[in-house]
Amino acid sequence: MTININGTLLDLSTPKIMGILNITPDSFYDGGVFNSDKKILNQVEKMISEGADMIDIGGYSSRPGANEVNIDDEIDRVIPAIELIKNKFGDTIISIDTFRSKVAKKAINAGASIINDISSGDLDPEMFNCVAKLKVPYIMMHMKGSPNNMQKNPEYENVIVEIVKNLSNKLFLAKKAGIIDVIIDPGFGFGKTATHNYSILKNLSFFKELGCPILVGISRKSMIYKLLDKNPENALNGTTCLNTISIINGAKILRVHDVKEAKEVITLTNFLNKNS
Repeated sequence: MTININGTLLDLSTPKIMGILNITPDSFYDGGVFNSDKKILNQVEKMISEGADMIDIGGYSSRPGANEVNIDDEIDRVIPAIELIKNKFGDTIISIDTFRSKVAKKAINAGASIINDISSGDLDPEMFNCVAKLKVPYIMMHMKGSPNNMQKNPEYENVIVEIVKNLSNKLFLAKKAGIIDVIIDPGFGFGKTATHNYSILKNLSFFKELGCPILVGISRKSMIYKLLDKNPENALNGTTCLNTISIINGAKILRVHDVKEAKEVITLTNFLNKNS
């Protein structure tokens, strides 16, 4: 299984690591931390040295109840960061975490290579056409509702069936629009209860039926720290545990704050698979 990154095929037979870089003041774990060029470059250098295969840059917090961000503010946050990173680490694969086609286009033109959309086009009807024209891989995530209301009593008759069906329909529309490389993300914590999240994790292999690489983003989320009666700062061990389960169940990309630990997960699970 491969995806095309600027004409080079990225082999996903070995799972890859996406390091998170939030250029936001209000993200649930690292909001406001990377607020200078030096801090941004130091963090990217750290993630690359620890084994990150790509960096996901976001300028709009999607945590439950997050504040609305003006599109110009989002652009002003992410574009300078992308240009800064590409100037220092030219070969680094950058993903832009946005649901806005205007931001996505500017980010790709600035040096990003992947578009990561939490809404699968629902929040911007121009997104599919934008991605198709840019000819870049597209991460398509399932979200029920919007960041403002997604965690207000989300309900499903069958969470796995409904999400697979939703992503299947979106995948059809994406392919129809001309998008070639699609990565799917079941959207842990985006319109799901803890029970829903763990059901998705347990049944992650069902999403293989869609025929796309699976991305899992559970790093330090409330599905971990609330269950353990902790906070995001003390959720690394739980994150590592669930990332291991994710890889065993079929994830091909881990989106994480902590690259070193995720790299160890992949090293150990690869050895397990080769010697089982």
